[in-house]
Amino acid sequence: MIITWLILSHIKLTLMDNSLDRDLMIVLHDVARLLRTRFDQRAREHGMTRAQWVILARLDRQPGISQNEMAALCEVEPITIGRLVDRLEARGLVERRHDPTDRRIRRLHLLPAARPLLEEISHYRIEANEEMLADVPPETREAIIDTLLAMKEKLTTNENNSKLAEAGE
Repeated sequence: MIITWLILSHIKLTLMDNSLDRDLMIVLHDVARLLRTRFDQRAREHGMTRAQWVILARLDRQPGISQNEMAALCEVEPITIGRLVDRLEARGLVERRHDPTDRRIRRLHLLPAARPLLEEISHYRIEANEEMLADVPPETREAIIDTLLAMKEKLTTNENNSKLAEAGE
């Protein structure tokens, strides 16, 4: 009886472990974590952080967004963005400008010195994509992207996430 219970317990644990290995949420989390780790390493090679790279890449896509909007996109407090932008500003990569209609709002803009870093970020993004998807056929790549975009749309249009949708996510 005890042996049967031990065998069944082992089978149940094995089945549970296997199901977690193929659980979409866990796999997405693991892939995202691995990508963040690699981008951290590459950013450090340039004396920067991944968070600073994210700010630069966001500003390239959405010039002139406010510090508060950037904080929402990066899922951090505005004070954290303020400190990161301070460092980027000190390096001559970003500048803050007052909003023309509301002087309390500071809009973020890239400076020309950011261009080489943006090219490096873009180059590394392409390199990482190619490495990750090297053995994946093009039609499967498109299906993956379409599925992830549908998931993103569903999550950002949820009424509880209206702030994310407003911020451009």
